[in-house]
Amino acid sequence: MKLKEVAFTIAISAVTAASVMWGYNKFTTGNNTFGGQVQGVVPSNYHYAGLPEGTPPPPGIVDFTGAAAVSLPTVVHIKTKTNAKQVSNNLPSNPFGDAFGNDDIFKQFFGQQSGIIPEQRASGSGVIISADGYIVTNNHVVADADELTVTLNNKKTYTAKVVGTDPSYDLAVIKIDAGNLPFLLYGNSDEAKIGQWVLAIGYPLNLETTVTAGIISAKGRSLGLNKGTRTSSPVESYIQTDAAVNQGNSGGALINTNGQLIGINSAIASPTGFYSGYSYAIPVNIVRKVVDDLIKYGTVQRAFLGVAYAPDDISDDDKTKEGIKDGDGVFVTDISKGGAAEAAGIKKGDFITKVDGVPIGSSSELVEQISRFKPADKISISYTRNGDEKTVDVTLKNNAGNYDIVKEDNSAISKLGADLATLDPKKAKEYGIPGGVIVKKINAGALTDQTRMRDGFIIIKVDGKDVKSVDEFKKITGDEKSMTITGFYPGYDGLYDYPISLGD
Repeated sequence: MKLKEVAFTIAISAVTAASVMWGYNKFTTGNNTFGGQVQGVVPSNYHYAGLPEGTPPPPGIVDFTGAAAVSLPTVVHIKTKTNAKQVSNNLPSNPFGDAFGNDDIFKQFFGQQSGIIPEQRASGSGVIISADGYIVTNNHVVADADELTVTLNNKKTYTAKVVGTDPSYDLAVIKIDAGNLPFLLYGNSDEAKIGQWVLAIGYPLNLETTVTAGIISAKGRSLGLNKGTRTSSPVESYIQTDAAVNQGNSGGALINTNGQLIGINSAIASPTGFYSGYSYAIPVNIVRKVVDDLIKYGTVQRAFLGVAYAPDDISDDDKTKEGIKDGDGVFVTDISKGGAAEAAGIKKGDFITKVDGVPIGSSSELVEQISRFKPADKISISYTRNGDEKTVDVTLKNNAGNYDIVKEDNSAISKLGADLATLDPKKAKEYGIPGGVIVKKINAGALTDQTRMRDGFIIIKVDGKDVKSVDEFKKITGDEKSMTITGFYPGYDGLYDYPISLGD
């Protein structure tokens, strides 16, 4: 080869490398959240794997070896231990038991228990996202655990501490005391395409690190997995793949063929509890925002638009009953008074079609896009009304209806894990009490862990002191580490006590 040709080839290579790094820096600079990662820092595991960040495989060649080599040292095995707990099993007897031939239906469900939940052990996966030991995983992997042990791919084991969790997203950040660790770089889940090859990496069924391959088969899936006792406001917009994922894969990595993290594996669709064809991952563009908030604030800075919307799977009959029209976008069924949408002029009956220019075709896509922002962020919302499209600027609010940064709530009442409301005065008079607090919904927290309390319980005393409102409840409990809640179930005789310990 002539000297000029060699020089030309070197010049082209240099320009290509510079372009790749410029593209990476351009992408990360345009995003304000880094989730423990430092801009422009490419960890050594990418170089060892022969896959510098941003360098795709040659066209027409499907080779997973480089992407697997990058990811293997960054995916960890998380083992959890939950200590045995005393449980208060106070529940009213079933007044209809004799009619059904049963003495007590609740005893059938819960049995004559000793009041002890035995020690529990479980395991899952996690992904190292920074050289100094930050790890992202699922909330359901670490929730309620008293001990966390992390084992790296090289068999080194560390004790981990929880940095922060959020059941609405089913994400958690934990940390180990280590340095110079390999870690996975964030990709861009918005750019992930249906039909694209992906790899799932984790520790299924207590096996060693396992890599499986598949394609993205759908995006924006909502399964309702985070509803119920976990949270009252779930965020779900999963990447669906056919890469094999089993129990133990939760919290592991979903990566593209460039070795970039594009999702956190979280669930499978299965009638048996084992892999049956589909798995689901939380998009990394959601993950990085949540991780960044948990590291910076200890809690997620979640923004709300202040709208209620029709579910995606609503039937034609229900559409007719509710007066829901057909149209592109997400149909607004109600507006929160004082919310961001109301302030911007959005009304019931509008169709939201875009969030900051991103087209919206389903409620899960709407939730996903809004979840990427913080309170006080200004965004544009496009909507149609009577066939005319309009675009307005909206300043998002927090769940309390203002623009403040949300601080981690360590009060006793927050640790109970329940939606509480002051009892309506008319109901209080009907029950013959001066007031109380109704447990509207029990979520994840101390009430779930330590009691069998049910939704609808009326609290009238805490540690023997009368409670007539939520505000009184907060004042009495403050940051107490233990309490005894006394109350009753409407329609049943007698009072029921629930002793609760809130730990350190």
